[in-house]
Amino acid sequence: MRKLTSLVGFALIFCASALAQHRGGAEQTGQQRVGHGYIPPRGPAPVHNPPAIRAPSRQPSGENRGANPQQNQPPEQRRTFRDQPQHPEAPHVHPSDGQWIGHDSGRNDPHYHLDHSWEHGRFTLGFGPRYVYRLEGGNRERFWFENSYFQVAPYDYDYCTDWDWRNDNIAIYEDPDHDGWYLAYNVRLGTHVHVLYLGPG
Repeated sequence: MRKLTSLVGFALIFCASALAQHRGGAEQTGQQRVGHGYIPPRGPAPVHNPPAIRAPSRQPSGENRGANPQQNQPPEQRRTFRDQPQHPEAPHVHPSDGQWIGHDSGRNDPHYHLDHSWEHGRFTLGFGPRYVYRLEGGNRERFWFENSYFQVAPYDYDYCTDWDWRNDNIAIYEDPDHDGWYLAYNVRLGTHVHVLYLGPG
């Protein structure tokens, strides 16, 4: 019996040591997995030097009015957000330092322009890590929790295809650069998208 107890104890110590080394190695190389329960302590800082953003293509006025607006125009290139091999191809937050990857376009990003900011009022239930909400239903066009309704920005649709609209936990952060928008952070995945508050149900 003593041999069995010693053997089990040794196995547990060995497994714990290997797990600690694996975690330490991942942290030293900076390859931490995003999401998995991590919630950023604060939202992103305002952007002071945004990268150049190409405006969505529009058909020039005048000639070719009957032509297809997409004809002879190069498609808009989507950005890449996978900054480390294990990170998602979507805007996300680093758990090591709380850095918001993908929130760097600044105030004049045409993808998040609104003619009427705060048209449906302002969200007031609470922001940041102290207020985590469970999604209760919907989809990217209209989702809700606690009688508050939101819509994902159309430009961000591709970044929430793996969200569980009936079960994921999210935290809401104020967007310091895009008036009328908030940032919804998915706790399970570690990704974030711009969302518009649609008001109470």
